[in-house]
Amino acid sequence: MGGAGWSFGWGQQDDADSIAAIRAAVDAGINWVDTAAIYGLGHSEEVVGRAIEGISKKPYIFTKCERLWDAEGKIIPSLKADSIRKECENSLRRLKLERIDLYQVHWPAPEEDIEEGWTALAGLQKQGKVRWIGVSNFNVEQMKRAMKIAPITSLQPPYSLLARDAEKEILPFAREHGIGVIVYSPMRAGLLTGKMTRERALNLPKDDWRSRDKDFQEPRLSRNLELVELLKGIGERHGRTPAEVALAWTLHNPAVTAAITGLRTADQVRGTIGALDFRLSAEEVSEIEAYRDARAFVAQ
Repeated sequence: MGGAGWSFGWGQQDDADSIAAIRAAVDAGINWVDTAAIYGLGHSEEVVGRAIEGISKKPYIFTKCERLWDAEGKIIPSLKADSIRKECENSLRRLKLERIDLYQVHWPAPEEDIEEGWTALAGLQKQGKVRWIGVSNFNVEQMKRAMKIAPITSLQPPYSLLARDAEKEILPFAREHGIGVIVYSPMRAGLLTGKMTRERALNLPKDDWRSRDKDFQEPRLSRNLELVELLKGIGERHGRTPAEVALAWTLHNPAVTAAITGLRTADQVRGTIGALDFRLSAEEVSEIEAYRDARAFVAQ
């Protein structure tokens, strides 16, 4: 929803579509929205603010700090306390909120400033500017450093059938220490939704970051689309979409609390909302694992 014009944009996006998607999701029972200041260089937060304005029962709003940008759009990491406090005020203004429900450190960078940044977030929590504080893209050692200062409410790692590194240490650590896990890109940036064709993937516009991602290029692309066919087959047994199967796979892991479902239109809500109550059986999980093992998928 941040649109184009920044380093990790998804191409052109209509704000009206974004607002309609958020409202359709809320109407369907979704009670939280995750965004970040850096998405669209502040634009995504502004869109979220417009979308939730006037809603009687507002969803919880999660956003992130630590990613700054200069006049040319160059991304600059900062965990300095003054910077964090300023970012929080800017996010509150763009979101039109008095308090952020979950405020997260987007990336642990610069790493030497983790303690200063986390102390600043803990201070914002004490002031009532934010309800809860979490981290994103932290490894176990980085979480341990933060936990010496203040508890971590949640962790946001990448996790999907095509990105499983978190299973090694991060997810077990979070589960052991009662840290909620909100996984991002559970459908691998749309690749596992059933809507991505070979032709579409190979012709993504240059202002869509996925055009530079190896999972959207050969030889991985064909392998990944074959996996989607398996997800489609499992989904057809239950009247579910491949996207809902991909989401259910992430939620099958007991360490995972929730999955971020990126939406661009209200129609996409209808293709994913079934994941709220759909769960894979142990046999179906085994079926997916056997398929991956037979085709030598590598955890990434």
